[in-house]
Amino acid sequence: MRIKTGIDNLEIQKLKGINVALLTNSTGISSDLRMDLDILIDNGVNVVKLFGPEHGIWGAAADGVKVGNEVDPRYEIPVYSLYGNNLRPTDEMLDGIDVMIYDIQDVGLRFYTYIYTLAYTMEACGRHGIKFIVLDRPNPLSGKIEGPVIKKDLESFVGGYGLPLRYGLTVGELAKYYNDAFKMNVDLEIIKMDGWNRDMYYDRTGLFWNTPSPNLPALEHTILYEGFCLLEGINVSVGRGTVHPFKYIGAPWIDDRLYDEMKKISHPGIEFRKRVFVPLTSKYKDKRCNGLEFFVTDKN
Repeated sequence: MRIKTGIDNLEIQKLKGINVALLTNSTGISSDLRMDLDILIDNGVNVVKLFGPEHGIWGAAADGVKVGNEVDPRYEIPVYSLYGNNLRPTDEMLDGIDVMIYDIQDVGLRFYTYIYTLAYTMEACGRHGIKFIVLDRPNPLSGKIEGPVIKKDLESFVGGYGLPLRYGLTVGELAKYYNDAFKMNVDLEIIKMDGWNRDMYYDRTGLFWNTPSPNLPALEHTILYEGFCLLEGINVSVGRGTVHPFKYIGAPWIDDRLYDEMKKISHPGIEFRKRVFVPLTSKYKDKRCNGLEFFVTDKN
């Protein structure tokens, strides 16, 4: 049975007659795969501005690439990037908005930039007295909490707000945490889901995989991303620029000794093999990397 997300449960009639902004990307879709923007426009909602996070409002830009402002080609609505010259909406961007709606599929990990775009935009809306509506979505990694909290003096756009590495909240629960714990004073409304529970990984929701960003094409990659993203701080490729980011780990200087040593240790829930790959982008671009490919056998 397919669960219902926030957009499926939104009472759209209440939005008529006011100026609405939508902070979203390609993951802002209903359970029957209709885009949020189309749903709002088709129901007579006056959407006056659009906002997009990293990867842009269409989810097409590469990781880390700055995105500029644009205009939606179908509805001629201005689109403001919150991953370009500005990470926070400016006063000018927020002018004339009565309600900001947020609908982006998160992955439940503290180094994912979307959740900081959420926090920064909530802070701005709180200062301007703009109502903030979050359309809730599943945490793909369930409600399980794991990992350390980053030190206060090391906080950044990929780590902060007291979040552990795997924080176990839905985006709606996360917004409530931000608002309460950091006294953002936001007029916050969360449109809840139907049918989701904290033990659910995404593959139990009945929903199609809602690719959150270009390097997470499937749930398996997202599970591996939880740990392997940390390897991006060293001289190892994590498979960005290949067909299997975060399933491939390697470097030109690695040889079979890595595999041999790894095989001496028990790794419950995962299998791995030797793998040679050539990244087309990112670290070690166009260079032969020797390493490993990983397979999740038990996500619990």
